[in-house]
Amino acid sequence: MIRQTIIVVGAGGQAREVRWILDEINARESRFEFLGYVVSDLSRCAAEERLLGDLGWLYDHRREVDALALGIGSPRARLEVTATLDPEFGPERWPALVHPGVLIDRSSCELAHGTLVCAGVIGTVNIRIGAHAMVNTACTLGHEANIGRGCVVNPGANISGGVVLEDGVMVGTGAQILQYLRVGAGATVGAGAVVTRSVNAQQTVVGVPARPLGNAGGFVERESANAWTYDLYTQFE
Repeated sequence: MIRQTIIVVGAGGQAREVRWILDEINARESRFEFLGYVVSDLSRCAAEERLLGDLGWLYDHRREVDALALGIGSPRARLEVTATLDPEFGPERWPALVHPGVLIDRSSCELAHGTLVCAGVIGTVNIRIGAHAMVNTACTLGHEANIGRGCVVNPGANISGGVVLEDGVMVGTGAQILQYLRVGAGATVGAGAVVTRSVNAQQTVVGVPARPLGNAGGFVERESANAWTYDLYTQFE
């Protein structure tokens, strides 16, 4: 197999973890030659071994780069950076990276370009992970879970069957989202929260059971064609 040269976009802790995943993949099957890191803003980046430069370096050396990986832990930043890079480099340069220690039904699951699935993740069947989403270490994903573009599911979170995370959702460490709920685009689920009702777009919920941040919040119950669902009726900043 011909090894692909690969750049990690980002240079912080998450980027170093991506480098580790590349090393683990290579230990099983030599697929990648790591060239180094690039960042969007050098002025905000501490010195890092193998830091090659900013995104300008990437444009100038595009012929030397076969593949890209995203080493950024913020959903908003993941979406912003890839909105810039995707049109320039195309989805074919963003391989889905899956740590060898992941247990997932590869025959029924769909992993879009640029997805990152970290060590210890356990997924079942018919899972869909959108472009540039990241499922961090030791998470669980239930059947038919749908993780949207640019989402970040942090370590130890449990996503139950049938859950839908719309684009750019952040799920905090150790959070739990119960079955068949929907979390709207750009929402944040706090660390350790237990989500028992669907969450509005751009909303932050915390606690057990999860409530909108800074307010006890209100919920309205409605009957759908298939089941009783719950919706937040007030949007909070």
